[in-house]
Amino acid sequence: MNVVTAGQLINEKGRKVWHITPSQSAFEALQMMDDKNVGALLVMDGEEIVGIFSERDYARKVILQGKASKDTPISEIMTREVLVISTEKTLDDCMALMTARKIRHLPVMEDQKLAGIVSSGDVLKKIISEQGSAIRDLENYISGVDYGA
Repeated sequence: MNVVTAGQLINEKGRKVWHITPSQSAFEALQMMDDKNVGALLVMDGEEIVGIFSERDYARKVILQGKASKDTPISEIMTREVLVISTEKTLDDCMALMTARKIRHLPVMEDQKLAGIVSSGDVLKKIISEQGSAIRDLENYISGVDYGA
């Protein structure tokens, strides 16, 4: 089975990263998340990642605290500790980090700059696809099928 890296995955899925600024409201973030069909947004100050905002942050830090979405800036409710991974790390590395830290979104860095973001769903889908390819290759090998001849 091929070892797939985080860099290869973001090249396949696309490097577009949706983000907001710390001063934008939770309501604006939710609107963008709905428009883009994503579960989290990076919080950026220029080129710097200063946080991440997810549906989980909204549920726990706005709804359960009785705050108003339109009056609550992202800076008050974002998760400030953002774990990142480099493009050369494998999907197994991504999954291990996401599982250990109980996160679903992982920014991917290349040369200390944001290159993209992967979700646990992206990683799992690719791992399953790669395993399926490996199984087909093994079945073909066992049955003596030679596509190269």
